[in-house]
Amino acid sequence: MKRTPLYEAHAKAGAKLIDFGGWEMPVQYAGILEEHRTVRTRAGLFDVSHMGEIDVRGPQALEMVNMLITNDAAKLADGQILYSPMCYETGGIVDDLLVYRYEADHFLLVVNASNTDKDFAWVDRLAQGFEVKVENISAQTAQLAFQGPLAEQILQRITDIDLAQIKYYWFAYGKIAGVECLISRTGYTGEDGFEFYFAPEFALKLWDEVLQAGQAEGAQPIGLGARDTLRFEACLPLYGNELGEDISPLEAGLGIFVKLDKADFTGKQALEAQKAGGVPRKSVGFEMVDRGIARSHYPLALEGREIGFVTSGSFSPTLEKNIGLGLIDANEAQVGKEIEVMVRGKGVKARIVAKPFYRRS
Repeated sequence: MKRTPLYEAHAKAGAKLIDFGGWEMPVQYAGILEEHRTVRTRAGLFDVSHMGEIDVRGPQALEMVNMLITNDAAKLADGQILYSPMCYETGGIVDDLLVYRYEADHFLLVVNASNTDKDFAWVDRLAQGFEVKVENISAQTAQLAFQGPLAEQILQRITDIDLAQIKYYWFAYGKIAGVECLISRTGYTGEDGFEFYFAPEFALKLWDEVLQAGQAEGAQPIGLGARDTLRFEACLPLYGNELGEDISPLEAGLGIFVKLDKADFTGKQALEAQKAGGVPRKSVGFEMVDRGIARSHYPLALEGREIGFVTSGSFSPTLEKNIGLGLIDANEAQVGKEIEVMVRGKGVKARIVAKPFYRRS
């Protein structure tokens, strides 16, 4: 398995390590519930150095990125970020990613760790038709995420940049604990927070300095277990669960990030046809009425008829109830409707509710 530059720090902190898409990563330190609540109420530090980074530069960088994604990169200013799916010609999802614009001829694509090689091959193939150079710079890039309501005030103690000036979905350059970083403000937890990208040799130094800066407030390292429950409560999709090659962004509830009025992009025709014909499935949130936890890929049924499947399910530490996300027949996707989660062949009652489950105040 691959390891991030922070493997030793995780082992030293007593983290439970698991195989995550070929990476040996911490799933928890103090425990998922405690770590989840730390991020919701204070601040937590995540090692996300396993994420993929692809550099795109050249005279046709903007045109190529716009052909790659469903969203519209032409609307970005220098220093701005957007979220987008990228699709196959069929309309299914290759991955979802963040696009950072340095300049019109230079972009950074941040992709999911388990998809990095597949994504780079896909980007590289498309790049052949444009005057651009694409490079997989994942191995030369480490990344930390610091998330939670106290993240800004803690991080401000060890940086020379005014963090309040970095707006949501923008980035800037500055030093954190004396280390040159690209600092962005996006997040995958439903909380405010920052990501910083830097040379891997500084990973241990930055990890220790950030945790030390937040020691008085109870900032903690956070594993992949709480990362998943946090993103799930905020209804942020996960590739392999809510997103996949057989799920379109329209079905996944990401229509706002699909710009069908854009000149062209890969998958546009398929998505136009799907929208015109009526999107067949819809992503819904539900809460369990009966006892039981909905697990990923359990069937969902209505009056004995299968109508879809669970994409993610868990106990919600914030709401203190069992909740789930599912992909179901669009005709049945009304808030308030009772459905059944099929647990080992037995129907367990659930009710469709509005999304997201959690929104920060």
